[in-house]
Amino acid sequence: MTVAGSRAPAGAADPALVAALAAHLRGEASLDEVVDALRGARVLVPVVAHRDGRIPGRRGLPTDHESTAGIVALEAPDGRSVLPVFSSVETMAGWQADARPVPARADRAALAAVEEGWDLVVLDPHDGGGVLLPRPAVWALAEGVPWRPAVGAGGVDREVETAIVDSLADLEPLRQVTVEPGQRAEVAVALHLPAGLDRTALESLTRAVNARLAASDVVSARVDSLELRLREVEPAEA
Repeated sequence: MTVAGSRAPAGAADPALVAALAAHLRGEASLDEVVDALRGARVLVPVVAHRDGRIPGRRGLPTDHESTAGIVALEAPDGRSVLPVFSSVETMAGWQADARPVPARADRAALAAVEEGWDLVVLDPHDGGGVLLPRPAVWALAEGVPWRPAVGAGGVDREVETAIVDSLADLEPLRQVTVEPGQRAEVAVALHLPAGLDRTALESLTRAVNARLAASDVVSARVDSLELRLREVEPAEA
């Protein structure tokens, strides 16, 4: 991965980014405000070395035979690759003292992660913390366009909810589809079904649901992850 960036002093932190990040961690700013602050900001991408030619981290990435240093990808709980970036030399040193900071504009770092096939970016990770940017935010940052979260303070965004419900509108034997914030994923899609469906019917239905949601441009662009919830409908409701 090659990250092109600014020539700003490696240790200088971007004041607007630091302020937005601090406000977010205090619960006074939303994640999209942090993403807005990242747009055009300078961050530090860590380059780390290892004697056996593998880059350390939660997931080691192989390097070529002549190089023993490179950009590391971490691993999210769901197995996806995560690019770590830092707001300052101090936060990077707290994560890994021997990491070498490479200055880069945040949008260029996001673009490099996208080109590498890494879905997520985490800002200032340390001791299990940090601010995780979901895939749609990373793509928006890389493309230089505004990012609207799929889930906000008022629940699931109306455009996202409508796209999900419309995608599944005529799918049998669904009786109703409701959309809500997820617990294991960003967005939960509740499938209201008649009682008594066997396993084969349920598996066929969930495949069809997943295929339709994957085909939705809105869902693909705006939703980081989905979970399905199966709910039986009482006979009177059906």
